[in-house]
Amino acid sequence: MIAVRVLSVLVGLFLTIGTLGSVIRTVIVPRAVSSRLSAVVASAVQGATVFAARTRSDYLTRDAILAQGAPLFLVLRLVVWIGLLVAGFCLLFWGTGTGEFAQAIRLSASSILPLGVARADSGVETAIAFLESASGVIVVALQISYLPTLYGSFNRRETLVTLLDSSSGSPPWGPEILARHWLIDNLDHLAELYRSWEEWSADIAESHTSYTTLLYFRSPEPRTSWTIALLACMDAAAMQLSLNPLTAPSSARPFLRMGVVCLRSLSRVTGFAVPTDPRPDDPIELTYEEFQFGVQRVLTVGWEAERSAEEAWPHFLGWRVNYESMAYHLAALVDAPPGPWSGARKGRLESSLVPVRPPHRAPTEEIENLLQVSQQRRAHRAATKRAKTPATAASRRRAPGKKET
Repeated sequence: MIAVRVLSVLVGLFLTIGTLGSVIRTVIVPRAVSSRLSAVVASAVQGATVFAARTRSDYLTRDAILAQGAPLFLVLRLVVWIGLLVAGFCLLFWGTGTGEFAQAIRLSASSILPLGVARADSGVETAIAFLESASGVIVVALQISYLPTLYGSFNRRETLVTLLDSSSGSPPWGPEILARHWLIDNLDHLAELYRSWEEWSADIAESHTSYTTLLYFRSPEPRTSWTIALLACMDAAAMQLSLNPLTAPSSARPFLRMGVVCLRSLSRVTGFAVPTDPRPDDPIELTYEEFQFGVQRVLTVGWEAERSAEEAWPHFLGWRVNYESMAYHLAALVDAPPGPWSGARKGRLESSLVPVRPPHRAPTEEIENLLQVSQQRRAHRAATKRAKTPATAASRRRAPGKKET
């Protein structure tokens, strides 16, 4: 009997120390430190919600089911932590005392959140009850303080994603970003857009690797996703660099590099095999026909390209090969909206959702005047940039087979 009680104490210590270690690694340590317990709970919740969602072909219904996954995981993880602490301290009470096992269960359940239903009979039990009570309060307090950090990062992420809606539609798409900026004669804003998304990518790389639960928090708008938004902005930058190497904003390249760093960090923390050094001519899932369709969507609004789709394709391929597989992995992992150029989704699902562009309504004479002014501004802007930076513009040209990142 003594051996059984000693074993009970050892198992109890293992459960309590292991559970508290999981709490520390998950909530306190500000870096990507894995917790097997959290991973098991996350896999169970994600598996259940994905299984339920993938039986639906309507994406809005599917999104409503998946949106419950992350909040449910937070609640269930807290319940598991508390339950394991109760089990661990119960074994400690029974192993160090002389009473019945039922009494140990009652004492442990009463002590976890100092309810005072049962009283300790000895000094050892009093000490264990004090430790259990402190552990329970600390775990609950840490979970409560953990939520503002999560939702603060979530709000920072979604603010820029929501701002992108007016520039690309829902779900976001790279060619549509370029087309809409051209339609309103706002190409200068693209430089600021790329700078903002470069900072956003750095923030996501830090926050979402430290708190991986954020990966599964879905955007408030069902047809919008942070993964698709990042992919769309990177595609827009890569397409502009490929079609217009002389006049593309200088902020496009740093943004693409930071975007690749962000996707690599998130892919590693989710266990995806990150491509170390892809060649610029390696195959990608996006076909030339799909790229040509996107280019045509941009050209139909009047975009003045410096290269044809055929000439730009090798350069676009040299950029996209660095991030496509990682972006597709994350989009499939969180079951993002099936937007154009975003990869396939598992389960029954409707076809790709193409963003619908709102009609531009204005008097005919006003439209003609705006077009004339827009053309004059673009010609002046292009001439000024070529005159100021001839060496830099020439250095931006890339041979079709040369790696760009």
